[in-house]
Formats: sequence, C-alpha cells, structure tokens
Amino acid sequence: MGLAMTRNLLKAGYEVVVWNRNPAKCEPLAAEGAKVASSPKEVAEKATYTFAMLSDPEAALAVAEGAQGVVAGLAPGKGYVDVSTVDAATSQAVAAAVRAKGATFLEAPVSGSKGPAEQGKLIFLTAGDQALFDAVGPALDVMGKAKFFLGEEGAGANMKLVVNMVMGSMMTSFAEGLALADKVGLRQSDLIDVIGLGAIAAPMFALKGPAMAKRAYAPAFPLKHQQKDMRLALALGDQVAQPLPMAAAANSLYIDARAHGLGDADFSAVMEAVAAQQQGEAKH
Repeated sequence: MGLAMTRNLLKAGYEVVVWNRNPAKCEPLAAEGAKVASSPKEVAEKATYTFAMLSDPEAALAVAEGAQGVVAGLAPGKGYVDVSTVDAATSQAVAAAVRAKGATFLEAPVSGSKGPAEQGKLIFLTAGDQALFDAVGPALDVMGKAKFFLGEEGAGANMKLVVNMVMGSMMTSFAEGLALADKVGLRQSDLIDVIGLGAIAAPMFALKGPAMAKRAYAPAFPLKHQQKDMRLALALGDQVAQPLPMAAAANSLYIDARAHGLGDADFSAVMEAVAAQQQGEAKH
C-alpha cells in the first residue's frame, strides 16, 4: 500500500522522503526519485508532512513514539498523517504526542486495497485537525478518489473499523454461498454471475469470486489484517455495548484460517476455513 501511494506522489511531482523497517523495500522508490531516510525521525525532520502506513496499533505507536520515531522529528508547522487502520484509542494517543510538539495530526485510514492504491483510487476517512486536512488535500487527491473529514480523531478509525467489519462479514457469507453452491451441484461461476446481476451485486464479489472458485488467493489485502480489523471492531462494539453476533461469527472463521497458515494470503482465503468445516480438516 505504502509503495503504491508513494509512487503516485512521485508521479505527481512531490518530493518524497521514505523509510521502512525493511530497508530493501525503499530501494525501488529510491530508484524512482525518492530520498531514503535512516529513521522515522529523519523523515519528519526533512518533510513538512509525514504519512505513515503501518500494519497494526503496536506498529503505529512504535513508529510514532519510539526513540527515533516520527514525534521526535516534529516541530511547529509540521503535520503527521497516519493512514494505518488502528483503533480510536491509538489514534488519540498519537495525536496527543504530536500536538505536544506543536505539530498537527490527522488520522486518515483508507478504504481500498492494493489495486485502488496503485490506481490512486483510495478513499480517505480522516479526522483530527481540519487545517492539516486542508493542507494535505491535494496529496490525498493524488492518492485517492474521495476524502471525508469526520471530526475529532477517533472518528476516522471507527469509520474504517465499521467498513472493514461489514466487508469481512460479507466475504465470509460469500464464501459460504460458494461452498453451498458447489455442495449441491451448482457451478460456482453461475452463482457469481447471478449475484452480479442482482440487488446484492458488489464489486468485491465480482473481483474475488473467480479466484475463490479456483481456490487461489493472491494477496491484495492479507487475511491477518482483516482478522485484526474484525478483532478491533468487536472490541469497539464491546466498548459501546453493541452486540455484533454476525461479525463475531465471521471473525471465528478468520481466526481458523490464520491458525491454518493463511494469514499472509488474501482475506478471501477465509474460503478455506469454510471448506475445512465441511471436510473436518484444513486445506492449504
């Protein structure tokens, strides 16, 4: 995700400084004109606006608040935009640390995966400092097709968790439908076509369905990240006393899939957890 987003910024003429915990991942960007920093702190020192795309709350906190983290390099006039998917409490903690340095903060988790990132068609769900939203708006437009400002930090994180919870639940239902169709002698390709022509048509079903029917799961959005988002959404439901039985059931399937070594496959590989229920054993 971060690679594709950075490439779009470079193509649009932005000067970009990059850092990754795995230095080798910066090499293609360096070849395309990006400058490589030795730490998140150095990125923040050299850049006016720092964007972070990280895997989970633990990584978001470590990169922001570590000894060589982003916050250490911030100063008045600078801004930090975290496009990771984390919980509201993590965003609020990072925001407080950023503002303590006199900088501004924007959470901006994205709706979209690898393909939309490459195409510059992400959807940014932002919250935090309105002034920073306005300042980085042109850069967000380069990387995405839409952006929303939702209020105080935490709102963007919560919106992303709700969206990904719905997406994860939809995928498990779709996987069960494909499995049931196959079990009763229907062609899964016919089911995909029928769904695509009806009221429940969804781009995700059309995109993922043919590969799922072939039991192929090239990762666009890793299953381990989908399960993390389901876990965070369920925790959010607990905080506000909102029962989420469908999401909880879906999450159990993602947990099963992770337990059978499918965490790095696409989240559509939850299909294998459905198949394992049928057969009493996991298929890899």
